[in-house]
Amino acid sequence: MDIAMLYVSTRNAEEKVTASQAVLKGLARNGGLFVPEQIPTLDVPVEKLADMTYQETAYEVMKLFLTDYTEEELKTCIEKAYDEKFDTAEIAPLVKAQDVSYLELFHGATIAFKDMALSILPHLLITAARKNEVTNDIVILTATSGDTGKAALAGFAEVEGTKIIVFYPKDGVSPIQQKQMVTQKGDNTFVVGINGNFDQAQTGVKQMFSDSALAQELDRAGYQFSSANSINIGRLVPQIVYYVYAYAKMVKTGEIKNGERMNVVVPTGNFGNILAAFYAKNMGLPIGKLICASNENKVLYDFFTTGTYDKNREFILTSSPSMDILISSNLERLIYRIAGDNADKNLELMNSLQEHGAYTITEEMREQLASFYGNYASEAETAAAIREIYGQTGYIIDTHTAVAAAVYRKYREETNDTTKAVIASTASPYKFTRSVMTAIDQKYDSKPDFELVDELESLSKVRVPQAIEDIRTAPVLHNTICEVEEMEQVVKKFLGV
Repeated sequence: MDIAMLYVSTRNAEEKVTASQAVLKGLARNGGLFVPEQIPTLDVPVEKLADMTYQETAYEVMKLFLTDYTEEELKTCIEKAYDEKFDTAEIAPLVKAQDVSYLELFHGATIAFKDMALSILPHLLITAARKNEVTNDIVILTATSGDTGKAALAGFAEVEGTKIIVFYPKDGVSPIQQKQMVTQKGDNTFVVGINGNFDQAQTGVKQMFSDSALAQELDRAGYQFSSANSINIGRLVPQIVYYVYAYAKMVKTGEIKNGERMNVVVPTGNFGNILAAFYAKNMGLPIGKLICASNENKVLYDFFTTGTYDKNREFILTSSPSMDILISSNLERLIYRIAGDNADKNLELMNSLQEHGAYTITEEMREQLASFYGNYASEAETAAAIREIYGQTGYIIDTHTAVAAAVYRKYREETNDTTKAVIASTASPYKFTRSVMTAIDQKYDSKPDFELVDELESLSKVRVPQAIEDIRTAPVLHNTICEVEEMEQVVKKFLGV
């Protein structure tokens, strides 16, 4: 592709940057997100993609978006990311259970789908820094609802020229998620629990990003912030890859014919994973429905049903904590798109969200959401999906994937749509052993978490992942806890500013 792809802010049409600058900045000025000026068309035929490895597919997709990276730079980043850190050569295998294919996105270092993008982001970022002659150390500042944190820590640990600071809600992640984070090695890593929920952590991080006085202070000390959250375009682009890969593999195995549509079901919190599927569809991949599955924090279901996004509601802690989110940051990229790429209209809606906690889209915008279907699963329905799929097939899924399975069932019952479907399986059941095992049988509830790991192994016939073995005996290295309003001081203290 000869023309360089530029990225524009969703809140200011004047702010345009190259791909590497968008990766480096993470967030645009005044809170906007970077989006490609146009979504490129997939230029490799599916029959050719069908014979490609995951790494080769990644190159074909990512080169269309990251146009200012050279072929050598991009291929090097891909090779460093998708290597033996993944416990399967396929990287993202498809597993059929009942009448649906599960796209297993949890074979990386931290056994969650965030590894798919966070294993490549550090390499994209360091390459971008060199390209743009940045001499400061890059400080990755991120908030996590459980998975991003560990995956980002694993990606950035000991990467030269970077530091990483992760904030998580201290009572809002699973015991295994917490243990994974607080045992993280690496002198450049720092993990902080906050007395608050994910949305408060995310808001605190966003405030630090948009604080120009803080930016100057850091610059004088030789640092600059960047983001590893799904708001970074360097997170979103690698996620498009696995939908293209899944479609090509379905064609290769004869599950679908070339050109036939597949539906995609995604358990959704921050909206990045399903947005990547939307981008893949817009690149020309034959995706039919984009099925957006929420847990009891069903702000997205309500949005797709009513056209109003309203975060003024009780925040519910569920057994699928990575989806316990009321402000779905990546939805803004879709809003911008259905507003006709109109930054002013988008800004007006985002200001309304900030001031009133809600906004309502126009009828014309709603019409452009026809390819989306939203629904949600209650805690009971999520547990029932795990129990039933295990009972019928012996296949064990985690609580987030179960939300998607339960919603897909509702979709099928409502529409009788028999299009072949792929469910994004976003985490290993080993990450949420207690919830998974008690869904199968209540008798497991009395056992300690790590004992349940061994029970899960004997039931699932799937080996305990290395990520879990590593933390069984690992010492806690991070024990900082702070209030929401202390986040900035904590960051400064770690950086010695």
